[in-house]
Amino acid sequence: MSILVNGTEAPLPSDPRTSLLDFMREQLGLTGTKRGCGQGACGACTILVDGERILSCLALAIQYAGRAVTTIEGLSNDDGLHPLQRAFVECDGLQCGYCTPGQICSAVAMMSELKRFAPSNITPVLSASRIEITRDEIRERMSGNLCRCGAHNGIIDAIESVLGEVG
Repeated sequence: MSILVNGTEAPLPSDPRTSLLDFMREQLGLTGTKRGCGQGACGACTILVDGERILSCLALAIQYAGRAVTTIEGLSNDDGLHPLQRAFVECDGLQCGYCTPGQICSAVAMMSELKRFAPSNITPVLSASRIEITRDEIRERMSGNLCRCGAHNGIIDAIESVLGEVG
């Protein structure tokens, strides 16, 4: 059994208790994803599985056999950085950078949610065929990702700038 990480198949760890975070960092050398709280409260370990955001510190690698995992390293391609990666730099959406990989992965998933019209806790009309993208809507959708440095305004600016390009 294997897992597809950033487009490359990797054999699952021999120990079924290995977290997805530890598997990526320690066995695959993908250290972009960070360990924050280890309890799923900070979002530093956020990655994408089949396009959905998950907290890799709470997931066992074996649970994701046969699934497609994307980390911060997998967002860029031969053309360069993902638009959100560029926007975080341009809008000063980072300070120490520790939470940045999780923030960006979460924002990528959030953009997919918006395209599917998936409501948030503050979306006024749950059955709407369009969701108005406000700064509050972005904040709500990103609330699972903490930044202890206080770069929240830059993070929201970065996401808003990319949403403006796509929207």
